[in-house]
Amino acid sequence: MNPAFRGPRASLDKKPHDVAGMFDHVAERYDITNDVLSLGQTKVWRRRLVEALGVEPGEDVLDLAAGTGSSAEPFHDAGAHAIACDFSEGMLAVGRRRRPDMTFIQGDAMDLPFGDGQFDAVTISFGLRNVADPSKALAEMLRVTRPGGRLAIMEFSDPTNRLLRTVYQEYLMRALPPAARAVSSNPDAYVYLAESIRAWPDQDALGRMVEASGWSEVGYRSLTGGIVAIHRAVKSADAR
Repeated sequence: MNPAFRGPRASLDKKPHDVAGMFDHVAERYDITNDVLSLGQTKVWRRRLVEALGVEPGEDVLDLAAGTGSSAEPFHDAGAHAIACDFSEGMLAVGRRRRPDMTFIQGDAMDLPFGDGQFDAVTISFGLRNVADPSKALAEMLRVTRPGGRLAIMEFSDPTNRLLRTVYQEYLMRALPPAARAVSSNPDAYVYLAESIRAWPDQDALGRMVEASGWSEVGYRSLTGGIVAIHRAVKSADAR
């Protein structure tokens, strides 16, 4: 690999400092790289997430792992009070420059800088997989959500078709890194991406993790043959 392309990358132990540094390094070209590597599916998946969360104008929404704010934009533009939260200051800086009308706050998903029961809805897209302790993050999301509030998680998952699963895994490990070299400022980060997707729980296992963290009415919908899944849950009225 050309040394000019090299940059920081995280490992599967997901130390927060390493993960944040990796995303700082790819921030400028992050959105366009995602569009290319997802073959244009990112925007479609985000529309499905907005539908799953069912946010109304005036509601308070927390979007975690929001990066440059592209995942929080639909909520903001629909009239919700959306906060884009991420622990990569580099990503947030790009977002503030691109959308100065939106609210960006730096924060760690495992120790959120928000009060109890502050939000009507909390969401995280392609970010729970990058947290060192996902169960702790899920508990924090529950804490900051009002009783009766909703959670929506969009994450890479396990293709439900055996042939598609084989093709997808080959793409992750063989095609994704070369494709990343063409469009990303740090293709090494996308080697971590492929590794972290392969190590991530499938739909049912993630659902059990969400439920074990205290969320109720947990369910999921697979998209694009299971390459991505959206998990939805509710904070029960009597939960703290």
